[in-house]
Amino acid sequence: MHIPDGYLSPQTGGFFYLVMAPLWIAASKIVKRNLKARQVPYLAFGASFVFVVMMFNIPIPGGSTGHAVGGTLVAILLGPWAAMIMITVALVVQALLFGDGGITAIGANCFNMAFILPFAGYYIYKFISMNSAKDSFRRALAAGIGAYFGLNTAALSTGIQFGIQPLLHHTSDGKALYCPYGLNIALPAMLLEHMLLFGWLEAIITFLVIRYLQKDDPGLIL
Repeated sequence: MHIPDGYLSPQTGGFFYLVMAPLWIAASKIVKRNLKARQVPYLAFGASFVFVVMMFNIPIPGGSTGHAVGGTLVAILLGPWAAMIMITVALVVQALLFGDGGITAIGANCFNMAFILPFAGYYIYKFISMNSAKDSFRRALAAGIGAYFGLNTAALSTGIQFGIQPLLHHTSDGKALYCPYGLNIALPAMLLEHMLLFGWLEAIITFLVIRYLQKDDPGLIL
């Protein structure tokens, strides 16, 4: 799901930096105001967790990769704004030190994986688990469902960003300047692997961790 350099136009990359800037500022203020003292050590743990999970990626035709993220899980434990910060840190380190995702695409990658994924997954989880006890099976199931749809929503957003590039930026004779694959190729390439493989992996991991915490420390679950 990481977008490399050269696949998005400078205009697109710059646009997503502008979109993410106020979200990063809001996230830092909200986390500073709302995070409880006992949760602070989990920030570093959460960032390390998503960093490691995202390193296990499989190339997708078209230049990107498929992988789990763990964003919904950390959102359920620390809130979606804290998840945004943790995933952003992981994505920046991966781009700068490991070349996993482009520097010019950090804003777009963060929009997909640090914003859309944890917020979509978290609020689907909250909707399905509404009024359920923290130790209920429905809450754990809701976490797994939220994780599945959160990851695939991010994959959908990534596919759209790839697929619109040939429409927006091309030569006079129609040759694409950046990502050469249109929506008819980019969307299936991004969605199929995540819907059939990584979405289920994300869902199962999230479900199992929440089930464990329901027995061991349900107070960590939001």
